[in-house]
Amino acid sequence: MRRCVLLVCVLLGALLTPTAQAAPPGNKDVLVHLFSWNWNSVARECRDFLGPRGFGGVQVSPPQEHVVVNGFPWWQDYQPVSYGLNTRRGNESEFRAMVDSCHAAGVKVYADAVINHMSGQDGGGTGSGGSRFGHYDYPGIYQHQDFNHCGRNGNDDIQNYRDAYEVQFCELVNLADLKTGADYVRDRIAGYLNKLLALGVDGFRIDAAKHMPPADIAAIKARLSRPAYLYQEVIPGAGEPVRPEQYAGNGDLLEFHYGEDLARIFNQEKLSYLRTFGSTLPSGSAVVFTDNHDTQRGSGVLTYRDNARYALANAFMLAWPYGSPKLMSSYEFGNKDEGPPAEASGRTRDSVCFTDRWRCEHRWQVIANLVGFRNAVRGTGVNNWWDNGNDVIAFGRGDRGYLVLNDEGPVTGRSFQTGLPAGRYCDVVHGNFSGGACSGPVYTVDGGGWFRADVAAQDGIALHVNAKLP
Repeated sequence: MRRCVLLVCVLLGALLTPTAQAAPPGNKDVLVHLFSWNWNSVARECRDFLGPRGFGGVQVSPPQEHVVVNGFPWWQDYQPVSYGLNTRRGNESEFRAMVDSCHAAGVKVYADAVINHMSGQDGGGTGSGGSRFGHYDYPGIYQHQDFNHCGRNGNDDIQNYRDAYEVQFCELVNLADLKTGADYVRDRIAGYLNKLLALGVDGFRIDAAKHMPPADIAAIKARLSRPAYLYQEVIPGAGEPVRPEQYAGNGDLLEFHYGEDLARIFNQEKLSYLRTFGSTLPSGSAVVFTDNHDTQRGSGVLTYRDNARYALANAFMLAWPYGSPKLMSSYEFGNKDEGPPAEASGRTRDSVCFTDRWRCEHRWQVIANLVGFRNAVRGTGVNNWWDNGNDVIAFGRGDRGYLVLNDEGPVTGRSFQTGLPAGRYCDVVHGNFSGGACSGPVYTVDGGGWFRADVAAQDGIALHVNAKLP
């Protein structure tokens, strides 16, 4: 009956929810990573979709000048050559206009900050803004003495992740490792971050934080011109001495186990196991995600290629009270290095959702509408949990919302106990709520909190008090 509604073919929706006010830290904690989007496209998306849908913040790609490599792979953006703001996504004035547009829509902007290293190009070259550089020579910025040269493994590269010294003082895949323990380097990095703060950026994702001692990040943070929200990339590894919790004093942490565990439960185990889902990191400091630009190029996580199952997993993440969710919005790629849709010059083309390889997962109807669900249930706990012992689950969030997920065969004529007040509710998995009307199914909750429904395979139902009909 509604088997295709979670798939890409019918996942567009109208602009419905109120304008966002904040992202972490704040009242609306959903972030979306508009991976590789150019600045003009981000500005338009904040105005037309993210703000009206209640997103709290947007993570944008690294703003600094980067290497230019044949074929324009995605990872060239993560090899800086200067702190100028000319990239394949736009220039400084376009970046400033993007920040202003997002703020006008009530959406905060978080820049991906690549501060652990510079380029990995042995032969040097010319950057995206025209700057000449060498592997350890960035005129007017850094020279050979400003980099760590650990003297290990014949090429200074990290090989042993169980050696903390190698992890933090050797090179990550030949990337010139900045001497972040030196005051000169700290001042230069802080100057770049302060430039972005002056343009209105609200905070930073700290790329490769694991490869810098926590004290170095703390020293750079202390040099910032104003408070900024930080969340750090510290990828955990079994038996490794460098662990995420060591960085907790500097800011929040990206929770990498979350997406792996979620995929394992959806793909191999039972959704009923989600009843106690969480992590060892405190909820208040964890930024959670199903996939990101790195993990979707590996294995063991759900991605846009999983279609309905991916939508269900994101719906759970948005409805569950652990951590602050970060959604992925990506493009199709044939090989793991393939960059975003681009002109012949390498400049990234405008993002037009569901065309030209742009997948725009954040616009899939169930994912977009569960952002409003999350905002509606903020501050409530989980109640009225029910499962069938297998792959059908349902739970409430206080008296504010209720979610049903079905990752097996059709469920017919089932009654569900909620904590919702009596009334008629729009099912925001299948419909949009606007002007007091619903474009999809409507369910009636009785005075005891019960409603009756059929739930198709790989489908769900989501009700919340901000989508209650008069």
